[in-house]
Amino acid sequence: MAPTRITKKSDGTFDVPDHVDIPFIIGDGIGPDIWRAAVRVFDAAVETVYGGARKVNWKEVLAGGKAFDQTGEWLPQVTIDTIRDHLVGIKGPLTTPIGGGIRSLNVAIRKALDLYVCQRPTRWFEGVPSPVKHPELVDMVIFRENTEDIYTGIEFPAGTAEAARVKDFLHYEMAVDFNFTEDTAIGIKTVSETGSKRLIRAALNHAVQHRLPSVALVHKGNIMKYTEGAFKGWGYEVAETEFAEYTYTWAQWERTKEALGEQQANTELKTAETTGKIIVKDVIADNFLQQILLNPKDYSVIATLNLNGDYISDALAAIVGGIGIAPGANINYHTGYAVFEATHGTAPRFADTDSMNPSSVILSGVMLFEYIGWSEAATAIVEALQETILQKTVTVDFFNQMTDGKLLKTSEFATAIVDKIKAGFDRSIY
Repeated sequence: MAPTRITKKSDGTFDVPDHVDIPFIIGDGIGPDIWRAAVRVFDAAVETVYGGARKVNWKEVLAGGKAFDQTGEWLPQVTIDTIRDHLVGIKGPLTTPIGGGIRSLNVAIRKALDLYVCQRPTRWFEGVPSPVKHPELVDMVIFRENTEDIYTGIEFPAGTAEAARVKDFLHYEMAVDFNFTEDTAIGIKTVSETGSKRLIRAALNHAVQHRLPSVALVHKGNIMKYTEGAFKGWGYEVAETEFAEYTYTWAQWERTKEALGEQQANTELKTAETTGKIIVKDVIADNFLQQILLNPKDYSVIATLNLNGDYISDALAAIVGGIGIAPGANINYHTGYAVFEATHGTAPRFADTDSMNPSSVILSGVMLFEYIGWSEAATAIVEALQETILQKTVTVDFFNQMTDGKLLKTSEFATAIVDKIKAGFDRSIY
């Protein structure tokens, strides 16, 4: 019997069968609506582009409300094991359980598979309503560290014995000069050299492979010097030691300026830019939130820590049309494990209304196809989605911001995309 699972070869590439099993989690709330729409788009693209020679067998695994209803568990171990066995998976939005000891199912999946990169590409599709004048200038890929920082969940509630012990330790053992009152809660921020470097290494590899002009290390190191400041320093170290052939860093510019003067430093920088070197720079996080509005064209690949990445990703999504069109992936580039996901919430009050935009999960599927090397199917989906938006045949989120759009249901939006995939994207026929 022919293999149906993706495997990773010794050279780091994937062996992908023509008929491949891929696990999916349907999601909670609007998850079933947007998944049913998205999977039709995926199957149409694979069938049309490859003429039936390739096929995906979508294998459902359980997590979230459906898992709890059927098994009594929010995240059954068999779900993690199945994704691990098949290397990749895709998921809709999941609800956060109330109680039960799980802070977030999304975080639990990331931790279980050590998915240390949260990768969020952000680009504008022509015709998508935007609150800014020039959304077309936004074309960035966020590499958000996915396993450390405040999101580790190391917290102690105010008024508990655990919080008191931590406060006593900090006060008496570490001589921390802070007024710890009884109603002070404690959270611990963790940033490691290993975690930072592997995230930044992935961002730099992406820039090299896609011939992108810059990598920005976004941090708050001016205040958190030994965590976020260290992240910046480790980033420059990786660039200068492991990617010296491809990069020129602002740290190098600073050293040249100190030794030889600003004119020579500027000459070096200009030479690096004109010869195609990747410019590695750093930006304070709050300033970066201004820069994505004022000078987005100056940024390409972003490497940042977990909390910063959460804020930045959603802010960028708002510029290009909202979270409904924002795809995402959680990846471990060493093992190959990857879970692609809709980046928005479950929106339970819109469940079963067939009204929400499925583009987030559709574009996450595009990322999945690109990841496994089926780039032709990915391109077909992107082109058809763009054509559908240009015709102003859209779901309610875009329709409400247009003056002459045509409102489609979730399923109708998927049908419009499928029709264009099958038609072959000839703009002259529309």
